[in-house]
Amino acid sequence: MKTKALYSILLMMSFSLMSFTCSDDDDGNNQDDNSQEIAQIQTTVESGDWIVTSYIDSGTDETNDFNGYTFTFGTNGSITATNGNTTYNGTWSVTDSNSNDDSPDSDIDFNISFPVPDDHDFDDLNDDWDIISHSNNMISLRDVSGGDGSVDTLIFERN
Repeated sequence: MKTKALYSILLMMSFSLMSFTCSDDDDGNNQDDNSQEIAQIQTTVESGDWIVTSYIDSGTDETNDFNGYTFTFGTNGSITATNGNTTYNGTWSVTDSNSNDDSPDSDIDFNISFPVPDDHDFDDLNDDWDIISHSNNMISLRDVSGGDGSVDTLIFERN
């Protein structure tokens, strides 16, 4: 009886150990799969200056709010927007998406944050945007509102 109990305990321990050493990402769909694409996006936006060529806020074209501004994405996570007279500083990053409310089309978020009041035009940029597409000269972003389901789109192009 003692031997049977000992074998049962050993069997349970081996199953427990297997659950620690085996993971669900054996199928190749782990978070690290996005690391190369994230690095590529970061390198692309960190080189050169960018402008907003389109900003659609829930169906309303508000691109003019950012006319004349040049955006620079620093390697240290800083973002600067300047139009020659006015400069806004904020932060940016590219991360793996970890939210259930994100678009299923994108597993990578482009995060922008400017410390401005809620009624400021640059507050509209503050979000964890889904990356729809990107190239060496363009990055297309989308955000679906968690409240009413409205969609905002933002496109940066190399200046």
